[in-house]
Amino acid sequence: MSQMKELSIPSRILMGPGPSDVAPAVLQAMAYPLLGHLDPAFLTIMNDNMEQLRVVFGTKNRLTVPMSGTGSAGMETAMANVLEPGDSIIIGVCGVFGQRMVDVAQRCGATVHVVEAPWGEEIRADQIREALDKNGPVKAVAVVHAETSTGVWQPLAEIGRLAHEHGALFVVDAVTSLGGIPVDVDANEIDVCYSGTQKCISAPPGLAPVTFNEKAADMLRNRKTKVQSWYLDLGMIQSYWGSERLYHHTAPISMNYALREALRLILEEGLENCHKRHETMGRALQDGLEAMGLTLTVREEVRLPQLTTVNILAGADDAAVRTQLLEDFGIEIGGGLGVFKGKIWRIGLLGHSCQAKNVVLLLSALENILKKQG
Repeated sequence: MSQMKELSIPSRILMGPGPSDVAPAVLQAMAYPLLGHLDPAFLTIMNDNMEQLRVVFGTKNRLTVPMSGTGSAGMETAMANVLEPGDSIIIGVCGVFGQRMVDVAQRCGATVHVVEAPWGEEIRADQIREALDKNGPVKAVAVVHAETSTGVWQPLAEIGRLAHEHGALFVVDAVTSLGGIPVDVDANEIDVCYSGTQKCISAPPGLAPVTFNEKAADMLRNRKTKVQSWYLDLGMIQSYWGSERLYHHTAPISMNYALREALRLILEEGLENCHKRHETMGRALQDGLEAMGLTLTVREEVRLPQLTTVNILAGADDAAVRTQLLEDFGIEIGGGLGVFKGKIWRIGLLGHSCQAKNVVLLLSALENILKKQG
């Protein structure tokens, strides 16, 4: 085999649906020397991460930890620990990640009752009420807070209230929302919530923050069957992250350095200020796109600020536009998934990518490319 050249990575501006750009301080943190996963200095970092995650989640939940794995590991953690074979769950589906929740729940042996809305729209509370009334006792109700495939901002409070009135846990996917818009776990009475580090938290992919309130943790302690995933079994993992510090698996040391620094930067900015930045830059981008004559996919009332979906102009070449953005301007945006494939672009202003200069550059570059396409 010929000698490989030294690794060289092109410079990109990440304005797709994730991962996001990462602050230099976060990258620097990953270059720090490794520690053992039971080293006292690393245990302090673990404590810091749990404390900061509680603030960003908006919760006092003791069981708040970053799981080893990407946001999908957070989804599997939630479903595998909440559900046992034969349990019933209602899942709201209005995009790819609602569909993925259904798949994961079914693999846990649960009976899944799907509540659907058209892509680009939210799940309505009355749909959930009807499903709860129709399907009898259910273990949980689950929705996606920020549907990454459509750009929809799902209202939570009323659905959570209905779940609790029917004795069900309220489970929320906050992979693309945490750090970008308020999640407010305690205020919204969310029982189980999970996220990922590669979106608005603005760390590299590799950790999935989860939080379980005391009701969900008590349910976990009283399961009749083992959690189907050994690796994601919170009953064991909380013994490592808790006071016992019992070994379960080797934690991703450098990723925990990165998470600590990324969370520190959010809290240094101020969580409300961070949310405001995403709102301001997102609305500026959306106004600019509409001023160019483009049509946004999601109506304003439920439109995410940190992930904008825009309908592709008739006659525009989807792949060619995205390729030219990448090659000529170094900008990555996302294409459509599922029923939106070839019909929309997904433009992210996530975490460190959410900057005014990126808004201006993207709008200028997109306008230039579309003009050349006629």
